[in-house]
Amino acid sequence: MKMVIRLKPAVLTGLLLALIIAVIVAIILGLPAFQRDPAGTVEPISIGVPPNEQSTLIFVAENQNLFARNGLAATIKIYDTALAALDGMKKGEVDISQTAEFPIVRQALAKEDISIIASIDRFENIFLVARKDRGIENVADLKGKRIGSARGTLTEFHLGRFLTLHGIGEKGPTIVYMKFEESADALANGTVDAFQAQNRDIPSIKEKLESSNLVIWPSQSNQAGYEVISGMRSWIATHQEVVKRLLISLNEAERYYASHPRESMAIMQKKLNYDDAYMESVPPQHQYTLTLDQSLILAMEDEARWILRNNPTTEKTVPDFLNYIYEDSLKTVKPEAVSIIR
Repeated sequence: MKMVIRLKPAVLTGLLLALIIAVIVAIILGLPAFQRDPAGTVEPISIGVPPNEQSTLIFVAENQNLFARNGLAATIKIYDTALAALDGMKKGEVDISQTAEFPIVRQALAKEDISIIASIDRFENIFLVARKDRGIENVADLKGKRIGSARGTLTEFHLGRFLTLHGIGEKGPTIVYMKFEESADALANGTVDAFQAQNRDIPSIKEKLESSNLVIWPSQSNQAGYEVISGMRSWIATHQEVVKRLLISLNEAERYYASHPRESMAIMQKKLNYDDAYMESVPPQHQYTLTLDQSLILAMEDEARWILRNNPTTEKTVPDFLNYIYEDSLKTVKPEAVSIIR
């Protein structure tokens, strides 16, 4: 004889409501955004960033109040350049700086007390722009020409690598060191025949020179650049909870970008006042993701060897870049994102 238990509608409704509430609570408790300090404290943090699209995840986290949701009172300071942001951090103006990995290589060669916390973007947005009316149609035509480049930057490294891969070598042309913002005028007035430029420099170059008179080569040769956030080692050691909250916020910003790419691009566009035409070129050149890859270490070692060959330095050997990586917090926040081998 089977026993049938019939529950009253009100009881069923109550059980269903309790189940829904339990599921919602479980979901909430599982979200990093709610893993706050038990005391509910709000920690200050200041971040120095350059005015470029590599800063997208930081701008999204700020715009979507992700820092605040994770118990951070974040101040975002935009510097003129990434190197200025790094210098600002070393002077104590900000806690965290955002740069490409190349400046950190130079810091390691100088034995600075600095550590990378995470990469927030992989990018391929460096181009070699040349004037056709200077007799440049093919890469081989760069021999004997004058090429503008920003000294001590990732672009300079990729220029040297590009020339070497094409069998020219850096002694073929003459490298003229200039600022990125000088690229358009230098090309237009003939100071240089070509310029190793960032993507954001190209619109101003095209304003001064006819596009039909330009030849443009992607010059990273399929080697991605890494935009990283770093801090002074002594600061990180005493602010590990702050670093964890920062990474939680940026991990949420990455997820927001993945589900809302147009809105994320609009946030960055408004912040940097980019026009619509330029914005069309941005997404294909970037992978906005929070990582610490072994490939980052390999790229930094390659760059260090180039510096040792081409730049005067008292150092003679490639640093152990594992000593310049702090991965503990990212392993906690996003363990699958860490593939560095120790």
